[in-house]
Formats: sequence, structure tokens, C-alpha cells
Amino acid sequence: MTLLSELDLDAADVAAVTERRDELLAAIKDHAGQIAYNVARIEGGDYGRRSFSTDRGEWTVKYEAGDIEFVRYDPRGGGETYVVSTQSPAEPEALARALEDYAPFVAAYNDYVASLDGVLDGVDADFPSVESTGSVVAERNRIVDRIEACCDQMAGELYRYEGTDYGTFAARVDATRWELKRERDTVSYLRAGGSGGVYLLSQYGPPSATDVREYASRFSGFVDAYNDHVAELELDLERIEL
Repeated sequence: MTLLSELDLDAADVAAVTERRDELLAAIKDHAGQIAYNVARIEGGDYGRRSFSTDRGEWTVKYEAGDIEFVRYDPRGGGETYVVSTQSPAEPEALARALEDYAPFVAAYNDYVASLDGVLDGVDADFPSVESTGSVVAERNRIVDRIEACCDQMAGELYRYEGTDYGTFAARVDATRWELKRERDTVSYLRAGGSGGVYLLSQYGPPSATDVREYASRFSGFVDAYNDHVAELELDLERIEL
């Protein structure tokens, strides 16, 4: 076998394995690391494992972010051996037995790679054109910007009247509860439909176009409710006598 012959080591010689185990394991980790890297590229994931069967057992390669995590050998007679591991190195006898089946493991990997040759032949890469959402988004943003401008105006008036840094104004319009929350003179959010409702304005981004379609036409009712609220405040102030 090429890997072992380069180290001038007989896998069946337990004493030699013990004496030169660190050198041997470093070479195996480098060699099997290439297998793990290639498997990760083929599988297309950062994490995973793949097993390869031989006549004498099964080899499992586990990788993380393309780097080898472990190589485990499970002989058919039982008694797994971690040939490559982040834990303590394998016992010399178990390592020697596993390495006797290392060449068939590499051959099984090579067969796996060969089996993928041409697997994508004939796959059509001519896909339909993708329609742009630009016009829908632009119109959505135009409507939302108009709603926000109105809400900022409401927030400014409420801040001027109430004098608090934070506040809310809520009203029920056609059985739907609307709530505007402000921070000083700027709207924080506008929600329609109660606590589980739709945020037409929020810090988390714009609403969907379908939500805008459903609620934008009903927003004027909320504005009317705000105006009625202001009118009531004016009446209350008119009753004050000095």
C-alpha cells in the first residue's frame, strides 16, 4: 500500500506501529483528510459523514466545515476502532488490524467518486426568466411612506399635547383595533388587529404587499378616529374657565 510503504512500516508489525504510531497517524490523518475534504465538497454541506464498505468491514468519515473529525473502522467481527480521532490514539493492535483494510477503504472511496462521473450529464440549466418585484415593491413603499408620514404627524401632535416621551393611541375601526405607538414625536409602530395583528409600520421592516392591500384602504378610518379624538380634546379644553 502506498501510504504504509512510504513509512516503511508493516501494518501487521504491532511493535513497529507502537514505536512510530504518531508519525503513522499524522500521515493517515493527512491522507484521510483529503478524502473528508472531497466528500464535503461532493455532499455540499459543512457538516456530515459518509460510510464506505469493504469486504472486511465499514469505514466512516465524519467532517466538519471540510475538515476531518474522525475516521472509524467497524470490522465485520465487531470492535470499532477510531483510526483518526480527537480523543486518545487507537491501541496498536487495533490500529494495525484496521490499517490492513485501509487500502480497500481508499478503493471504495475511489469507486464512489467514479460512480458520480457524468451524474449531471443532461441536466437542463436553461431556467425560466425571473420576474422582478421592483414595481410592486416601489408601490408598496410609496403607500407605506405615506402612512408613516401621517403617523409621524399624529405622533408629533400627541407628543406636543401629552408631553411624555412614550405613548400610544388606539382606536377600533370597523371591529379592527388599531394602535399607534410613539417615541417622543416619531411613530414606533402602527399595528392593526390587536397583539397578534399586522404591523404596517415597525422597526423590523415593511409589511407584505398583500397586508398593505388589505389595510391601507382602511387606514383613513384610523385617521378619522384620531381626528375625532383631537376634537374631543378641544371640547374638553373649551370647558376650562379661569
